[in-house]
Amino acid sequence: MKKFFEIIKFVFINLFLICFVAIFSVIAYFITKTIYAKILWQPQELVSQIINFILGIILAGITIRLLSSLLIKDRHEHPFWKEVINAINSISKGNFNVRLEKYNNHNHPFIELIDGINNMAANLKAMEEMRQEFISNVSHEIGSPLTSIRGFARALKNENLSIEQRNHYLDIIENECIRLSKLSENLLRLTILDSEQYPLHLTTYRLDKQIQLTILEFEPQWSEKDLDISVFMEEITITADKDLLKQVWQNLLDNAIKFSFKGGVIKIQLHKKETFAIVTIADTGIGISEKDLPRIFERFFKADKSRNRVVSGSGLGLSIVKKIVELHHGEILVRSQVGKGTEFTIMLPLNIKECTK
Repeated sequence: MKKFFEIIKFVFINLFLICFVAIFSVIAYFITKTIYAKILWQPQELVSQIINFILGIILAGITIRLLSSLLIKDRHEHPFWKEVINAINSISKGNFNVRLEKYNNHNHPFIELIDGINNMAANLKAMEEMRQEFISNVSHEIGSPLTSIRGFARALKNENLSIEQRNHYLDIIENECIRLSKLSENLLRLTILDSEQYPLHLTTYRLDKQIQLTILEFEPQWSEKDLDISVFMEEITITADKDLLKQVWQNLLDNAIKFSFKGGVIKIQLHKKETFAIVTIADTGIGISEKDLPRIFERFFKADKSRNRVVSGSGLGLSIVKKIVELHHGEILVRSQVGKGTEFTIMLPLNIKECTK
């Protein structure tokens, strides 16, 4: 039986080769016919058939050689595809320490694919690290007030406490509950703002009046620290989400007041440049170090210890500010120097509807 299949295989291969050569002999016939017409020469029929047959064999040989080269190349590339599949499988299982090193050369035909996989793994690794840091920060921010609440609630069970001590502990518990409530609100707000489908409720209103009203709302805070509030604003009408932008001014003014030295100065300016409204809020407070500046818009990031000693916070305010500004197709910039103060500049299009067309 084995011999029978070998005979069938032999016959099949030879028939295939004969047909292959015959096809290329026909192709050779048309090629030689064209050449004869060009050079005005017609050989005898037998000579013509011999020429066609030889040319057909040559063309068939060249074609087989090219095909075999491609097949050999594919066999050489097989380990590459195997590594690509293994890399993708590793990434799908949560292992982002993947890098295709030995294939990462500019001469490789699939260099863009290699770079894409390496970049994808690096980005996913960075996102995973951010996720873990985020969870750690949330746990810390929730854990600290809960520990205080539990500790002072236990202390209140002491029947020998004076009224003053009892009220003091109750004030601490209340403040920690407010802190937790603000954290919850800010996390929910960021989650909503992160949604690509978040609808902006656009209205046309006077931006200068909105900022002036926000400044007045904070009068108790800046009066208590005896701060000099310097205001220069042009009359500017803007089309934007009024409620969201109010949160921007509240967060930035709150920070400027909290981090300013007593008797310091806060300057608020508003002017129009072409189709943009430019808002600048600058303080003469403790400032931000150069190494911390690139990270101040990260969620839960808190600058150096000197700032943390001045006032506590969740580290979400500036993240919310940046997100709102970006939703309005604007830009926020910051300059700061330790011991001399911080300046935020916000650039907003006068009409966001023009940016979304």
